[in-house]
Amino acid sequence: MTQQEALQEYLLRLADSDLILSQRLCELCGKAPALEEEMALMNVALDLVGQARHWYEYAAELIDDGRSADDLAFRRDAHDFRNALLVEQPNGDYAVTMGRQFFFDVWHYFTIAALTRAPDERIAGIAAKAAKEVRYHLRRSSEWVKRFGDGTEESHRRMQAAADDLWRFTGEMIEADEVEQLLSKTGIGPDPEQLAVDWKGLVNEVLSEATLTPPPQDAWMYRGAKVGRHTEHLGYILAEMQFLQRAYPDAKTW
Repeated sequence: MTQQEALQEYLLRLADSDLILSQRLCELCGKAPALEEEMALMNVALDLVGQARHWYEYAAELIDDGRSADDLAFRRDAHDFRNALLVEQPNGDYAVTMGRQFFFDVWHYFTIAALTRAPDERIAGIAAKAAKEVRYHLRRSSEWVKRFGDGTEESHRRMQAAADDLWRFTGEMIEADEVEQLLSKTGIGPDPEQLAVDWKGLVNEVLSEATLTPPPQDAWMYRGAKVGRHTEHLGYILAEMQFLQRAYPDAKTW
């Protein structure tokens, strides 16, 4: 694998994870537990889809096969997507929604922070623009985890159950493969070992403050997203998200 091939793959992972999580959050439009939360969720979703577009545009330029950013988002099948398994999991109750967001936000925060120092000016620039948004996302989801965990008996139970259930989808995010190892050596991507240490450290810190029991570090994990193996949920997400582009591939806006 060449450095450019690894970079193309990595950009798709960043873009796909942002896009699929954004789509999941948009499913809560009109269904959030409070008006303020609905506005906050939609703002986070917009942030993520905006970041995804920047990553897709750069990926499309590097791939250079005639496909645009929109093509990469709306005309690839599930096995071509590289998003983390975590982000395609259903919204569930609000503890699940915020638990999923929190686990992703911690990974996203440390990843974006590292990418701001990348020697690739395009990547560093995109990451720098995203950094403020990502910090807000992490602060918000962390506060919700603490609020639920250290709240009522019922909210604590639900938050603990959400953390336990989602945990099995977190391992792949901090386990480096050939792509991430290669980009780390060139200074473009985060140091995988440091990313894992930082992710585990902050996750455990927040869960402890929330009076929650961190799931075991050696728990069995789902894997496969980095090579296109996903849970059954992704197909349903794409069927809804890609319908218009698939049904009317030459449609133009007015």
